[in-house]
Amino acid sequence: MDTIVLVVLIVIGLLIVLAVLGSIAATRRNRAGAARFSESLTAVDRHLADAIATDHGWRRETLDAAARAAFAAHRPGVEAETLELLQIVDEPGTDSDLAIYRAAAGGAATRITLGRRDGAWYAKQLDDER
Repeated sequence: MDTIVLVVLIVIGLLIVLAVLGSIAATRRNRAGAARFSESLTAVDRHLADAIATDHGWRRETLDAAARAAFAAHRPGVEAETLELLQIVDEPGTDSDLAIYRAAAGGAATRITLGRRDGAWYAKQLDDER
């Protein structure tokens, strides 16, 4: 009788150890996949913003030029190394449209929100990212 109890306890102990090891392995795999998923999702968001702008007939060159001009006014003498269109907000009426960019230069980044007034894009808000 004691041998059967000992064998059952050993089997239960091994099952618990296997469950813990499996949980640790799954957690590590999920963490590694989360970073790749986040990068992929960010890229998809940027492509979607670009597609929406194109679909609405907004000239990407005009948007980019307005974002670069806003960045240049915000940080004189510094040229943006990267300029990424992050989001398009298309509310009813053209004066409610927004284009949100992220410009980076010298290791610092600035979030640029462009608004639209009378068909022209202007810098509505600029926020330095930390």
